[in-house]
Amino acid sequence: MPLYMDIHEIHGATSEDMAKAHAADAETQRKYGVNYRKYWFNETCGKAFCLVEAPNAEAAIRVHREAHGHLADKIIEVAPELAEGFLGGGEVNSAGAALLPGDADPARDPGIRTIMFTDIVGSTALTQSHGDDAAMEFLRVHDTIVREALVASKGREVKHTGDGIMASFVSAAAAVRCATQIQRELALRAQEGKEHSIKVRIGGAAGEPVERENDIFGSTVQLASRLCARAEPDQILVSNVVAELCIGKRIMFRNLGEVSFKGFDLPVHVHAVEWLGEAAAP
Repeated sequence: MPLYMDIHEIHGATSEDMAKAHAADAETQRKYGVNYRKYWFNETCGKAFCLVEAPNAEAAIRVHREAHGHLADKIIEVAPELAEGFLGGGEVNSAGAALLPGDADPARDPGIRTIMFTDIVGSTALTQSHGDDAAMEFLRVHDTIVREALVASKGREVKHTGDGIMASFVSAAAAVRCATQIQRELALRAQEGKEHSIKVRIGGAAGEPVERENDIFGSTVQLASRLCARAEPDQILVSNVVAELCIGKRIMFRNLGEVSFKGFDLPVHVHAVEWLGEAAAP
């Protein structure tokens, strides 16, 4: 059955309001062949995101209309593997709200994620100059270092892009620490003169599951990819939202000002992570 995610802009709503609405959905959904699996609620921003299995989008909308009358502002179809990759399987509370992972007493998950891209610099040239076997070894070095950093930072690998990895993080600070660990490990490898040393560029952006695009985390993924492509070798570039979410985390950034990117109507405020300094504190 298709999987959908919708967004509700419900300023002034409380967690109790959301719990009642989800319970009403659960009572109504069966006759429409729908299953509202869980929801993410960002009370600060007044936004909720529902994940629902339904034969079609209209069936999901009918449930909301009959159950409580709060219709979604937008609904998109999502690939199950991407929903899992970006947001994680995750636990839910008794009201159906998604919970933040990893805590003994987890809070509600607002659904905000930081998306990170890595990219091996000059991968095509590496293949041409060293051959296919060596190119695969360069890629293995990259994948090992990135995946070890993801484990340490509790990030989730969403997919391999061929020359890099796209990953998702609940915490923006964790994403920056992950990127920092990757660059430091690669720099150390080069300093020690190890074979198959590589340079990597990294980009990161943070956002909500459903924005202006018709793909889950569409705008955020696009911006993170653009930032990665803009980064210099060994550089980590992040959006202003990521930098703001890291305030108080003892992570150093260099303000690069506004940069124009293809696909974005307005310039984006960009920051470079100063990863050569002291390690960021948890």
